[in-house]
Amino acid sequence: MSSNTLGVRQAQKLKTRQALLDAGLRLLEEQSLSSLGLREVTRVVGVAPAAFYRHFRDMADLGVALVEESLGSLHVVVRAVLAEQSEAEEVIDGSVDAVAEHVALHPAHVRFIARERHGGVRAVREAIGAELDRFGDEVAEALAAQELSAGWSAGDVRMLAGLYVDHLVMTASAFIEAADAGERRRIADTARRQLRLISLGRRHWQDG
Repeated sequence: MSSNTLGVRQAQKLKTRQALLDAGLRLLEEQSLSSLGLREVTRVVGVAPAAFYRHFRDMADLGVALVEESLGSLHVVVRAVLAEQSEAEEVIDGSVDAVAEHVALHPAHVRFIARERHGGVRAVREAIGAELDRFGDEVAEALAAQELSAGWSAGDVRMLAGLYVDHLVMTASAFIEAADAGERRRIADTARRQLRLISLGRRHWQDG
C-alpha cells in the first residue's frame, strides 16, 4: 500500500473522528452526555454504529475528547495574555477580553464544560478537573515569573492561580447565559472588578 493511500485513509479517519465530535457537541446543546446515545451521534454523521468504536471506546471517551478540545484553546489564549502582559490591570483586562472572545467563538464548548463539570459522567468530570488543574499549573508558572510574586511560596502562587482559573471559568459560564450585549458588558465589568479585588489582595498578601 502506498504512502499516499495511507495518508488519504488517515485523513479520512481524522475527518470522521472530528465529525463525531462535532455531532456530539451539537446534540449536547440540548441534553447532557449521560442521556446521549451513541446511535444518535452516528446517525447525524451518517456512519454505522460500529464505526464509532474505531475512534472512541464509548460515549464517555468521546466526552473526554470534547473536554480536551473545549479547554485546550482557552489555555492557549489565557497563557498568551499572561505571557505578553506584566501589569496587573493589563492582565485583568486581557484575561476578561480573552474569555469573552472565546465564549463568542466557542459557545457550544463552553456550555458543554459548564454542564458537565458537575454532570453525571464520572470520567468526564474527572477529565474537566484534570484539565483545570493543568490550567492552574500553567497559570501558576506564569504568575511566578512576575515581579509581584517575588518571595511567594510555590503553594501560595498555585493557590492564587487556582483563584484566577476558577474565576475565569465562572465568568465564561456567566457569559454563555447572558441574554444580550448589555448583560455581557455587566458581566465583564463585574469580572474585572472581582479580579482587581484579587489583585489588590495579592499586593498585600505578605504584608503580615
